[in-house]
Amino acid sequence: MTSYRQPGVVLTDHRFTVPLDHSDPGGEQIEVYGREAVAAGRAGEKLPWLVYLEGGPGFGARRFTGTEAWLGRALREFRVLLLDQRGTGLSTPANRQTLPLRGGPREQADYLAYFRSDAIVRDCELIRPRLTGGVPWTVLGQSFGGFCAVRYLSSAPEGLAAVLITGGLPSLDAHADDVYRAAYPRIERKVAAHYARYPQDVDRARAIAAYLAEHRPESAGHRLTPELFQSLGILLGTGSGSHQLHYLLENAFVRTPHGTELSDTFQEALRSATSFAGHPLYALIHEAIYGYGERPTGWSAERVRTEFPQFDAAAALAGDGPLLFTGETVHPWHFDVDPALRPLRETAELLAQRTGWPALYDPERLAANQVPVAAAVYHDDMYVDTEHSLRTAAAIRGLRTWVTNEYEHDGVRAGGPRVLDRLLAMVRGEA
Repeated sequence: MTSYRQPGVVLTDHRFTVPLDHSDPGGEQIEVYGREAVAAGRAGEKLPWLVYLEGGPGFGARRFTGTEAWLGRALREFRVLLLDQRGTGLSTPANRQTLPLRGGPREQADYLAYFRSDAIVRDCELIRPRLTGGVPWTVLGQSFGGFCAVRYLSSAPEGLAAVLITGGLPSLDAHADDVYRAAYPRIERKVAAHYARYPQDVDRARAIAAYLAEHRPESAGHRLTPELFQSLGILLGTGSGSHQLHYLLENAFVRTPHGTELSDTFQEALRSATSFAGHPLYALIHEAIYGYGERPTGWSAERVRTEFPQFDAAAALAGDGPLLFTGETVHPWHFDVDPALRPLRETAELLAQRTGWPALYDPERLAANQVPVAAAVYHDDMYVDTEHSLRTAAAIRGLRTWVTNEYEHDGVRAGGPRVLDRLLAMVRGEA
């Protein structure tokens, strides 16, 4: 183990070996990385553990500097493990460079089937006794990390002292189609709110989409299309995302000797904001996290979008209405336009058509839950449906909800220590 310091915190690297398939503990092993954080001056104390599960799927744990965001509040009483869930961060990677080691697309898809929340929770339960000596720990789950926390409550509640969920209460029984059918109207509301705040962006967005439709430029191997541009709407689910989108759009065009063109600055920003190079698992298994039984997800976001023709870029440009951005959706064309995904197109197709996904949640066990649970539910969260979340909250015995529109989906980060402080008070009966 390697330890080092940042302002106010001592950090220690941990690497754990876990089975790829937990039903075959003697089979292939992979590595899972976790970064321990403890307040400076308290490294030698015996403190309770809190494990942080990041959103996604496909993102490693947030890389904090010192005690920023919620971490400083947690370090007042916990020793924190920032876990890079399997396949992310410094854990055994799963991307276009490494997946060919598995073999062809079929072998790659079979491998990635072990990267859902059920396997992540089994990893946690192997790691926990190694760190805590068997003592239960507190889980903080953000977004998809909350999905993992609900799986934890369903399968291994004995490992939990308390559960804190921020923007991550999943439906217990919704198919991916139900998830996206509920999502597109929320996305449309967020786009309307953005255009109401920045009305000048209506014409800018149409002009950018029209240019992309005509010229189809490339940037560092990325094919810049109107649909890719629309996917910038994912920014609108965060507290500062509307402002970020506005500043990105205002710098789109530049005059050149050949006429008006999209600026290099804008093209680079679009490529950077939409690239999956740093988190390819997000694209590969995003719909699989909703997989259940014999019904495939089958590119659900793409299929369901046809029920909402107002999102069609070509139709918007042919008419005089505003171009609608999209949100947290993955489409087959992502695997054509993004060089980090292009070699994985067939693997993604096999995952989209896969059946036989095991159930992730146990309604009976959740109904009998004894673990203290508190969840921040962000009203009109663009990424996770509020109605689905509240229905699940009612199905988990003893779960307390804090429904708020003060924050967007990133409230636990944007709200600093306040969100974590409130949830801890709720699970302790102090609020």
